[in-house]
Amino acid sequence: MIRHTTLFCLLISIALWSKAQLPLDEHKYADSLQTVLNKATNDTVRAKSSYLLSYYWVFKDAAKARVYLDQGRQYARNNPFQTAVSWFYEGIIFYATGDIPKSEVAFLKADSLLTPFNTKPAKQFRAQALHNYGVLQQAKGDEKGFAEVLLNRSIPLAKESGDTSGLAKNYHDLALTFKNTTQYEKASVWVLTAIRLFRELHATAELATAYVTAAENYVLWEKYDLAKPMLDSANAMLAPFPENPLYLDYYAAESIYYNAVKDHKNALVSTDKGIRLAKQLHRGYEEQRLLLQKFYAHFNQKDYRNARPVLTYLLAQPEMMSQITNRLQLYKGMAETNAGLGNMQDAYKWSEQYSKLSDSVHESQLKTDIQALELKYNDAENQKKITTLKAENDKAALTARNTRLVNWFLASVSVLLLIAAVLGLLYFRNNKKLSEQKDLNHQQQLKELAQQQQIQFSQAMLQGEERERRRLAGDLHDGLGGMLAGVKMNLTGLTVAAPVAQDNDLNKVIGQLDHSISELRRIARNMMPEALLKLGLETALKDLCESVMTDQVRVGFQSYGIEKTIPQQTQVTIYRIVQELLTNAIRHGHASSILLQCSQNEGVFFVTLEDNGKGFDPQNAARAKGIGLSNVKSRVDYLNGKMDIASVINEGTTINIELYVAG
Repeated sequence: MIRHTTLFCLLISIALWSKAQLPLDEHKYADSLQTVLNKATNDTVRAKSSYLLSYYWVFKDAAKARVYLDQGRQYARNNPFQTAVSWFYEGIIFYATGDIPKSEVAFLKADSLLTPFNTKPAKQFRAQALHNYGVLQQAKGDEKGFAEVLLNRSIPLAKESGDTSGLAKNYHDLALTFKNTTQYEKASVWVLTAIRLFRELHATAELATAYVTAAENYVLWEKYDLAKPMLDSANAMLAPFPENPLYLDYYAAESIYYNAVKDHKNALVSTDKGIRLAKQLHRGYEEQRLLLQKFYAHFNQKDYRNARPVLTYLLAQPEMMSQITNRLQLYKGMAETNAGLGNMQDAYKWSEQYSKLSDSVHESQLKTDIQALELKYNDAENQKKITTLKAENDKAALTARNTRLVNWFLASVSVLLLIAAVLGLLYFRNNKKLSEQKDLNHQQQLKELAQQQQIQFSQAMLQGEERERRRLAGDLHDGLGGMLAGVKMNLTGLTVAAPVAQDNDLNKVIGQLDHSISELRRIARNMMPEALLKLGLETALKDLCESVMTDQVRVGFQSYGIEKTIPQQTQVTIYRIVQELLTNAIRHGHASSILLQCSQNEGVFFVTLEDNGKGFDPQNAARAKGIGLSNVKSRVDYLNGKMDIASVINEGTTINIELYVAG
């Protein structure tokens, strides 16, 4: 068989594209995503993590992938952007389960729903959705359609979004379309550009794939000395991950190379390795592609007896037979193999099937071309008719317009007097409305000014309160604390010369004084904790939780992603909010078990406190005694945040707070 024919089944395999390509260490990646999902308290983060886990499982367990996608949609139900993104992952699931028409619809729907969002992430997802739609067209044999989607839609969007990784992926797949159409020199330019970008991005999985593509292209171009280094580079990257699915493409490319250089023994070794891995990973179609390469290795050695059973098996596989190009190869292979075995009758039968199928393909293309010509002709004829009708309509419209102008002139004279009378009335009413509107605007401005002043007053009060706390803490710790420590030292000195009876009394006084010093220092730390100033917010919150724990009160603390770059004043405000929440839960809620969760997602800080206390009615919280919740609300407003309280009497309380902490 001709070498180009033996390779064709591998040239049409382009993988669908996810928002985040799976790294070579897939298991570690999945565990990290699951950890983020379990710890996240923000629905947007949960939705993103669920979508990425859906893609991780889609080619391993489609049912599990569907569960994660549905879960992500639940988290995104109030987020139109993330809801639109879900259709991108929906398309991948339909593709994995073999429902190509629904997959196409889902990718186009993702593009349509994301179009109103003129943001870089939206354009990035659109570029990838359109890329995947193009892959489905390419799988049907429409290489030109795939190239047009890449050049005219996906690549421009990837550039607008600033997605270098996406741009490199498009360049790589554009190289595949040139390779499939035997334009190997152009394919080489695009794939080497993709390799350069993937190297800069340290995108290991994508880089390994690009090396394999470059190797196949050089083999087809008969530049075998350039193909081998590409294969070696891909193997070096994949070696630490022997069970990675990318190895299937590598083994296929390696067997193509060995067949091309007539090293059929090593070609069989490569195909056998790939077939074993494909069975282990339950990748049926990849196994069949490798079996086809195994056939070519036997065929090129004129080992027709071992070659024919491979083709017989492949002819019974629905995945392989679903594509016309594969059937053409199998029919031709059976014809030439039987001819090699001397079975000329069977060879003629398979050759006849090959000819019929080949003719039908050409006939289908001819019909398509004729239909295109017919449509072009009909469009031209319709355009002539439209031009004639347009001229007649323009003439009739001119006559009608002249008639209307006369009528309008007469009507205008009649209406002018009425308009003059109405204008006076309208002028009076408009002046009245304008006056009322000015009053409303003035009142609104006064209201907004009062609100702004109230916010500024609250901010000034909180800042002054913190300054006073810091001053008092310093005075208590350094001033009064130092004095009490000096008194203790003097009393301790007296115990040396005092009688025994007096010594016992002095020791009792010294013990009470020591307790007073400890209590004084505890109060000073509570007013301005040293851990917050020296070690940061996360350590200070942990110390705070430990300080309020007793034999009767258990406090659990969980933190995630808290950054040390939060401004110190903001850290102090967050610390006071948590301090007040813990105090309320213990003092007013009489809680025995409290869970505090604090996390940060870029410029947003999340606080969640759950307790098993006696609860309260949030509607009546404003009328309750004490100012605890009022202080919390003031500090939340100071950071432009939001607070949500869920509490049921005798069933505990949950408080969720979002704070904006960007510097």
